Amino acid sequence: MSILHIIIAIILVIVILIQEQGAGLSSSIGGSEFYGTRRGLEKKIFYFTVVLGTAFIVLGILRLIFH
Repeated sequence: MSILHIIIAIILVIVILIQEQGAGLSSSIGGSEFYGTRRGLEKKIFYFTVVLGTAFIVLGILRLIFH
């Protein structure tokens, strides 16, 4: 189970790094005021990130319970 946790963590980091740079902290500090909705591949990557994050947390809780 720890191997799966490591794999999910690595994939999660990669998917977060793939996401658009303008959506982060830099745009809130001094970036543009433009707000656009996510479309196409960007939307799928966002949902995949949410799923991976949830899986990472659930796996961590399961490791605590059954360790």
